Amino acid sequence: MSDAASYDPFEAIWRAGCGWRNSHDAGLIGHGVGHGPVAFINCAKAIGDSERPERSRFQMDLGNIPYLTRRGRSDETGPSEFSSFDIETALVWPELIQVEPSMSDAKSYELFINGKWRAGGSRASLPVINPATEKVFASVASATVSDLDEALASAERGRKAWSSRSAKERGEILVSAASILAEKAGVAARDLSSEQGKTIAEAAGEYARAVETLEWNGRHADELSVPIPLGSNRMIVPEPLGVVAAFTPWNYPAVLIARKLAPALAAGCPVILKGAEETPSVAVHIVESLRQAGIPEGVVNLVFGVPVHISRHLLSSPIVKVLTFTGSTAVGKQLATLAANNLQRCILELGGHSPVIVCEDADLAKAIPAISEYKFECAGQSCNAPSRILVARSRYEEFLVRMTEAVRKIRIGPPDDPATQMGPMANARRIEAMQRLTKDAVEGGARIETGGTPLDRPGFYWPPTILTGVPKQARVLHEEPFGPILTVAPFDTIEEAIEEANATEYGLAAYLFTGVADTQEKLINGLSAGAVSVNYLKGVSADAPYGGVKQSGYGYEGGEQGVRSFQILKMVNGLGSFG
Repeated sequence: MSDAASYDPFEAIWRAGCGWRNSHDAGLIGHGVGHGPVAFINCAKAIGDSERPERSRFQMDLGNIPYLTRRGRSDETGPSEFSSFDIETALVWPELIQVEPSMSDAKSYELFINGKWRAGGSRASLPVINPATEKVFASVASATVSDLDEALASAERGRKAWSSRSAKERGEILVSAASILAEKAGVAARDLSSEQGKTIAEAAGEYARAVETLEWNGRHADELSVPIPLGSNRMIVPEPLGVVAAFTPWNYPAVLIARKLAPALAAGCPVILKGAEETPSVAVHIVESLRQAGIPEGVVNLVFGVPVHISRHLLSSPIVKVLTFTGSTAVGKQLATLAANNLQRCILELGGHSPVIVCEDADLAKAIPAISEYKFECAGQSCNAPSRILVARSRYEEFLVRMTEAVRKIRIGPPDDPATQMGPMANARRIEAMQRLTKDAVEGGARIETGGTPLDRPGFYWPPTILTGVPKQARVLHEEPFGPILTVAPFDTIEEAIEEANATEYGLAAYLFTGVADTQEKLINGLSAGAVSVNYLKGVSADAPYGGVKQSGYGYEGGEQGVRSFQILKMVNGLGSFG
């Protein structure tokens, strides 16, 4: 098979949204249920110019796509340089799978279809890698086309009964699931930390937010489903829109799964959840909590596997009425293109590149720890994390010195160590992205104030990094860093700060520090972002709508508007006209 013939532009977009990595050591397709062997593929079919079998390592990233080995540069995608096996060969001919005995006690996470936990139809699975050790320690089932068809049929069967159940009953199940999840949050947080690399404290905090989200939607399900009167003879009747396909990433899987599942279920919509293959335990814990709470068969289905294949198959089905996705802008656009064929409603929370404007009167004693804590949570792998700091020139030198001192004090280490303040990044491709962005900035004249090189230890560790003097054309000012890199620059006027803050294609979040009311108003009105926070940096709460502008997506998650995203607002006119 020629390179050109094997190249799939859509699949390349999934990869490009997350970055590449050359990998040379072990192959990684696993198989088994519960605790079972993780296996290796000895590839008998290669793509490209190599005719010999190869071992090729699978790894997943933000788009959760298995990455194929490639030779040469690691910052491009394209039809040249591919030299790896065809994943479909491995899934169709499982005799190519060879078991690695050392992984016989590894956890294995399953699919959930029609109310039952099960292995994928091919019994093939994908690896789960601990980012603190770079070792495979678990596997996750990979769905086949047959599995996806069963999930679609199951969701469609469950749709009428679930939508007919009273909103009060639907809400009670969500509240019960929240309580069940809260009870297992300690164990679940440790699982998440091992898979994703965030500290156990961060993982526990994330689960607390997921519980809050399930509970909020459960307690408001009834009131958000009642008819809305418009005068004496009209009303709006909210109705469930239909089956939802939900795609979630690995960075904040608990929160983002909850923000998709909870409002959809509250509205009366069944959900097919495509969880992140890098953090499968989260989806399993949440779905199992719903099962234990009494969710009916078919109302929630959970699949893992090859994202590009899953998304194509689910969105090609007229059964699916809503697409909800959190991830990169490039992947979001491709999914929206697929959804257009069936006119599926889209809720897209995409990339961010959030500015922070620190004004002349800012209280640096409050601003610096607030910025540092929020930026370097989850090793900076958040679309809401601040990434560009703009400081009034009169305070710039003082801010830079104090910010650099604060960042240097951040304790980096294993995520299960209580003393650790920042763990590893999720995978090697994020390290390569940090190297690429830093190198590009420095070659353009930027200065590294601290950090700037990966730590020499096992695991995907990159230190908190501050860059100054970054040229306007540098990639780090235009591409979402999605990591622990901050740029710091001075500004002279508020108008200049607004212009610089808005100088990207993103518009998800923005932050500002000032106590002057007129300045606050000018910045709030001038900043192009879905959310603006004043003297404050914190995660999104369950009761508030959240969405981006520009290339950061459209639609809303959270609050009343989050539930409305999954409803038809049926207009009823002429009430009483024939009475």
